Amino acid sequence: MTSDPTNPEYAKALDEAERMLGFRLERFLGTADTEPSNAADFKRIATIQAFGAAWPRTEYLDTRTRALVSVTIAATLGVIEPLRGQLRIALNNGVKKEEIVEAFIQIAAYAGAARAFEGYGVAAEVFAE
Repeated sequence: MTSDPTNPEYAKALDEAERMLGFRLERFLGTADTEPSNAADFKRIATIQAFGAAWPRTEYLDTRTRALVSVTIAATLGVIEPLRGQLRIALNNGVKKEEIVEAFIQIAAYAGAARAFEGYGVAAEVFAE
């Protein structure tokens, strides 16, 4: 199975990602000749799962809350580039910078100061954009 951008489910997920991030994801989803043949499938499935299935679920958690949770998860895991994206999503969906700082206070308390400082450094960069 290939990563077909004309697949309606995939196209909808890409549109949702653009709405939330403010830019298209396709530039991150291409594959290199050195990647295995199923790499595009992984990227398509992960994109559909996140932006086509998880983010649109707003019955119990609104997008703003889900964004703040996602910032916290990415920062706690120490995944820097995904954190950068989650911060952009949070800011684009009404999360205030001060609320993000409060999330980092919780991260420092429960995941450690080193992890919180590392993640906050990324947040400070995104705040400056």
